[in-house]
Amino acid sequence: MRNKNNILLKSGTGELEVLKFEVGDSLYAINVIKVKEILQLKNEAIEPLPAQDNEAVRGITNIRGDVVSVIDLRYYLGAKNNLDSNGLNLSILTNFNNTKVLFVVDQVLGISRLTWKDIREPNQLMGNLTNGVINLDNNLVNFLDFEKILDDLSLNQGMAYESNISEGDKKRRQNITLALADDSPTIREILKDSLTKAGYNDFIFFNDGQQLLKHLYKIKEENQGDSILNHIQGVITDIEMPQLDGHTLTKRIKDDFYLKELPVIIFSSLINDELRHKGESVGADEQISKPEIDKLVDILDNLVI
Repeated sequence: MRNKNNILLKSGTGELEVLKFEVGDSLYAINVIKVKEILQLKNEAIEPLPAQDNEAVRGITNIRGDVVSVIDLRYYLGAKNNLDSNGLNLSILTNFNNTKVLFVVDQVLGISRLTWKDIREPNQLMGNLTNGVINLDNNLVNFLDFEKILDDLSLNQGMAYESNISEGDKKRRQNITLALADDSPTIREILKDSLTKAGYNDFIFFNDGQQLLKHLYKIKEENQGDSILNHIQGVITDIEMPQLDGHTLTKRIKDDFYLKELPVIIFSSLINDELRHKGESVGADEQISKPEIDKLVDILDNLVI
């Protein structure tokens, strides 16, 4: 895999790069930003977990001092007849949700550059396993929802609000209108449940950034005489979304004279020390990694109440 320094660093352009790979007879893609490297992993390097009853979770391994979970996408996606007879596992080492995970695949096919507008609505035959479908070189490529995979396999730690709240906190958080954009139904449901437990109770959910931005523009058109904060008090957005990504959404909000006072929180699996500068460059008020629901609530309190 080529050096990460070649990957687009400028935010708000609507562009991304994806790594294409094959599992069984189907093609899939992952955002290159999530990928650390490609490895060949021997079977004996994987230590099974005694309490794990899902075949897709092969176990754990040690990658240069880091204990990493190994998920076999051939089992998860129902293509286990293609297992390597030589005991080698072609694996994509990823880093998202502040967690490193190895995903075993059949083949890695290369990197393609595209825009978020190139990612269409997901194929319903895939259920909610994908965030979208890409047409690359006349082939349909599924943009996998890796957060859902971790959630399905009970590896998504911290994605719930656990703090006890007082009646005073709950009252302060009521009737605050929040607009949220995330293309993952799983994450939208987790956000709704967690924020409701925290006392927030007025949400407008969108599948992508383009839908949310259109909603804000409509408010702007109809209410030029007052503040956007009289209608919506905060925006929470993912980064990876079809049509309009979270960085571009944030930039357009902050570049707009009417909308710019609206607090924008980027809530994404891609927030880490290496990539935080992207959100800063487009004017995000805060950036939080997806497992940190408790931190999200605290930041919301500071920005919107």
